Amino acid sequence: MAVSGNCAAGSMAGIRQAAHNGRFVNLPGVVPFAARAAMSVVTAILRGMVQWAQFEQEEPEFAAEVRKRFTAARHHVLATLRADGSPRVSGTEVDFQHGHVQFGSMLGARKAQDLRRDGRCAIHANSGDGSMAEPDAKISGIATEVDDPAAKEPMQSPDGEPMDYHLFRLDLTEAVLTKPEGNLLVIRSWRPGKGIRRFTRT
Repeated sequence: MAVSGNCAAGSMAGIRQAAHNGRFVNLPGVVPFAARAAMSVVTAILRGMVQWAQFEQEEPEFAAEVRKRFTAARHHVLATLRADGSPRVSGTEVDFQHGHVQFGSMLGARKAQDLRRDGRCAIHANSGDGSMAEPDAKISGIATEVDDPAAKEPMQSPDGEPMDYHLFRLDLTEAVLTKPEGNLLVIRSWRPGKGIRRFTRT
């Protein structure tokens, strides 16, 4: 699959663009990537970001804990960046499909405009009843809009008419679990290729 856009043949910029698109590449002067595993290596090296499936492969138990927190409730909090760089928080739902963590938005919503301009974002899982009996979970990364209609599940408006929407997939740069243990706040943080760091605060 060729990469669209003005990628300089054989240049690092071209490879970075291919990694950003998350696709196989076939650029003049660049050896084609024959497998998605090779693509993930380039992505990890160039951007320090991975898809959800790669997170699961690297740290399966930690990924399962994070996923459990996001599937325990329907509504979560998405943080995006406005045009002036200030933060915006919005409600969102999260789905795990085809090795990706993804979320949607109504067409033209402010959060969608934010992400189309700057994909950097974070999602804070619903903390439930606030007891912190289960860890508090957050994931961060860069969201990319899915432009393939076939990848979107059909949706209907309240009156039953087909409804289009924005769909974003998140490439992860960090996942964090936080939980009180006695008098300490225990924080576990994962980043691609760097494993899990554990530290405490009083």
